Amino acid sequence: MPRKNYRLIIIISLLLLTGFIGTSVTSYLVSSAALNHHITHTELPLTGDNVYSEIQRDLLKPTFIASLMAADTFLRDWVIQGERNPQKIARYLEEIKVKYNTFSSFFVSDNTKQYYYSKGILKTVERQEFRDQWYFRIKDLDTDYEINLDPDMANQDTMTIFINHKVYDYDGNYIGATGVGLAIHAVKKMVNTYQERYNRTIFFTDKEGNITLHGQNFSKPVKNIFEVKEIAEHRQEIHAGSPLSFQYKKDNKNIYVNNRYIPEFGWYLFVEQCGDKAIAKVRNTLVLNLVFSFGIIGLILIVTNLTIASFQKRLTKMASTDKLTGVYNRRAFDIIIDQTLKEIQRKQTPLSIILFDLDHFKRVNDTYGHLAGDYIIQTTVGTAARTIRNSDILCRWGGEEFLILLKGCDLGDAMKTAEKIRTAVASQPARYGDDQICVTISVGVTEHTGQDTKETLLKRADKALYLAKASGKNRCETETVRPGPITP
Repeated sequence: MPRKNYRLIIIISLLLLTGFIGTSVTSYLVSSAALNHHITHTELPLTGDNVYSEIQRDLLKPTFIASLMAADTFLRDWVIQGERNPQKIARYLEEIKVKYNTFSSFFVSDNTKQYYYSKGILKTVERQEFRDQWYFRIKDLDTDYEINLDPDMANQDTMTIFINHKVYDYDGNYIGATGVGLAIHAVKKMVNTYQERYNRTIFFTDKEGNITLHGQNFSKPVKNIFEVKEIAEHRQEIHAGSPLSFQYKKDNKNIYVNNRYIPEFGWYLFVEQCGDKAIAKVRNTLVLNLVFSFGIIGLILIVTNLTIASFQKRLTKMASTDKLTGVYNRRAFDIIIDQTLKEIQRKQTPLSIILFDLDHFKRVNDTYGHLAGDYIIQTTVGTAARTIRNSDILCRWGGEEFLILLKGCDLGDAMKTAEKIRTAVASQPARYGDDQICVTISVGVTEHTGQDTKETLLKRADKALYLAKASGKNRCETETVRPGPITP
């Protein structure tokens, strides 16, 4: 083989090796960043939402029990008849505890202020007594019940989640409060269940940051979460009460945190995850990529074929992309829509189309010139591309008309997307030289009916766009199918 050919092979091999290494390292960095973002902004917030939802669900049963007690004719009749024979109400409350497996059950009379529980009368509630404030608070509530966390005097001040429910007589007059309590260890059991289910560390703190409840295998050596410097830096954001996600590094480990306020308890829910295992998988992928890259060098002929294929791919892209805007052209769209229609028929998923047109575009060309018109088209496309999802397909339909294909999106969501695009374009005037050019678009939106052909779907989108134009421009309109038989 001539020396020049060897040199060419060596050059190609070195270029490929450099390219593979660069690509692998870049892929590793991008994947690591994407993984961090996914854990911080998707996985942990979703786990936090699920845990919060399950806490609310687990509190639904005792809430229902409290509402049944409040509507119980025996309880109301006993109060109306003068609260004679406290043993009856004590026996009733004991039966509630046993039947529904609650930690405690109670009734407080508004007439006598007596606090009844399963063994009789516990005390007389008084407005000036701090521990009795809950009763006078619920009496003035606009809602019929509340959930709060208090020590239970009837059970040696065990921290208990109480569901307090108002009781009314048959004329709608307030006569007291009843309900049940769940011991905090029952909630701790729930937390252990959540940890096993989601494979995350879950714990709660009060407003001062004191750790109030956690599950098994809790390894933090502090009693107050703000003793952890990296978490203390987010104290103000945590106290703001909105869901919060962040990450920090501790002992060379990446710790991801999601936090949200639980108004029912007045506590903060923390969900933590160590990201080292996930990052290790990305590192392993990097090593495999590098090994694969070295192997490729020995298969120079295959690499050459792949290079040719790469050029063919670039040529295909040039043939399918609009030169001015960089989005798909109409030819590419025709291929994509045919594939998409087959896909949604197979998967039975929704599909919507947005067709938009620049308003008064001829006036822009006439006033500022065609180069300015090209610039306006580019900036408008850029605004639309930043507004839609990565899965949505944007193409230039012709001239100043553009079409967006939204898979998995019904008409309502498509209208919201269209309105976002319209608002974004209208609120961002384009600066061309010394001129500031205001641009608006008219938008037509329609949804695939399940029986549409490409032609009927596009025709309906075009009608919706015409309706937007005819109705004054700078607006979004829809065109839906009128009742009647649909020709296949």
